[in-house]
Amino acid sequence: MCTSVQATEWTTDFKNQNFDGVVLVTEGHDSLPAKLEHLRSPLQDYSAVDSGLGEEVVILRVPGLPGNRLVFASTGPVNRDYDDVRRFSDAAINGIKRALKAGMQRPLLVCPSHKHYKNSTLVAALGALHALYMPLEVREANIKSSNYKVCVLGLWAAQEAEGKRLMELASSLESGRLAYRDIGGSDPERMAAPRAAEYVQELFKNSPVKVDVISDLKTLEKEYPCLAAVNRCANTVPRHQARVIKLQYCGEGPIQKTLMLVGKGITYDTGGADIKAGGIMAGMHRDKCGAAAVAGFFQILAHLKPKHLKVVGAMAMVRNSVGADCYVADELVVSRAGRRVRVGNTDAEGRMVMVDLLCEMKEKAVSEIAPQLFTIATLTGHAIRAMGPNYSIIMDNGPAHRSGNAAQWQKAGEVLGDLFEISTIRREDYEFHKGKSEYEDILQCNNLPSSATPRGHQTPAAFLIMASGLDKHGVDSDAPLPYSHIDIAGSSGPFPGVPTGAPILAMATNYILADSL
Repeated sequence: MCTSVQATEWTTDFKNQNFDGVVLVTEGHDSLPAKLEHLRSPLQDYSAVDSGLGEEVVILRVPGLPGNRLVFASTGPVNRDYDDVRRFSDAAINGIKRALKAGMQRPLLVCPSHKHYKNSTLVAALGALHALYMPLEVREANIKSSNYKVCVLGLWAAQEAEGKRLMELASSLESGRLAYRDIGGSDPERMAAPRAAEYVQELFKNSPVKVDVISDLKTLEKEYPCLAAVNRCANTVPRHQARVIKLQYCGEGPIQKTLMLVGKGITYDTGGADIKAGGIMAGMHRDKCGAAAVAGFFQILAHLKPKHLKVVGAMAMVRNSVGADCYVADELVVSRAGRRVRVGNTDAEGRMVMVDLLCEMKEKAVSEIAPQLFTIATLTGHAIRAMGPNYSIIMDNGPAHRSGNAAQWQKAGEVLGDLFEISTIRREDYEFHKGKSEYEDILQCNNLPSSATPRGHQTPAAFLIMASGLDKHGVDSDAPLPYSHIDIAGSSGPFPGVPTGAPILAMATNYILADSL
């Protein structure tokens, strides 16, 4: 299994003949710095015959450059109210795709720093690496002659120290996104729960990350009864049986902050008994991107090794299958926290597989230093309807809100273009999930799609708080615990297409790189 990131090299010389072409990403040729003056003249000449130079990616023959080739991918204007740093990653993706079409195997990405976006060079490098990702199944099938789309990606920097730092950060962050894409994007059989566990164990072998895999059915039923209910049908097929993958990283020095992450890892979502009919089941192997985000973040931790930080993670890898033994609406399941949960819709399985793991994190959090709890999931179609297909949503409980957590994540996301919108958990969300009869304490869900339910992405957060017992740790508690729910249904990536890696760039920015970006 190859999990190595695309090879990169840095250089301060854009004429370096070790490369076979230059991919220039910038707002326009008029704004090039003095060190790149040589690139201005050919672009000026081209613009004299084509006024659309900044609107499409073009390739020019420029003697003296590596391979005598220059790909120009303009970001377009970046100073309007609605522009953000993604202009640079978008342009880099388009530029690298054009370079591949031209046959380049050693492209040199040149993206000078922009005065309003000090991380534009790193963002462009990450965009280029995204374009160069090769799916795990393609790598393992040996369909291509290499596991990489190019021999090496060159990264230009104005100074040596800048180049070394750029390569280190780009490779470390991309290593996390590669693991995320491998887990989140691979098909339901390649990344069925047992094989996902094997992948994670191999990924973190000889690393600072400790891995523990729980597969015993009796343990799952005892410790995580809501997860076990979803697993009941899949458990009859050995290759689909659930796994809980636990991860832990403990940085050097006295711990100052503890992050506790639970990721939804539905390896395939049929909807269960409330089956996804009418052609909407396709793409449901992507329902494990929350767990993929947990693994991806730990991979970044393993590379950058931040001090004074402890991170505990849990990946809930379960298949929501349909069959004679599947769980059904109307069942009563007693959660780990002792709450009687009435199942309302088997297609709301994501909250079920996470809630007991969140409860376990809550139990451990009271003895941790400065704990912060999170659930990360491709949870609701409502998230896409509410905020669109490119944005993660974060919502805080009371203690997290008082510390301004969601605002911090949103600000961190803007640094590298991993963007967030903020939602609020309201009293109506808690009312929605209160038991409707004396039989149950909590209603898991209504029987409508989230996209057809008012506040369809906020109410699940209230369910997770109530069914895990976190409602006993709010602002009115003697032991308040900050908790945030993150819905990445929109931001995790298109299908067909490649997963994005959201929200691990924002996580890395917020908790590892806050002082260096």
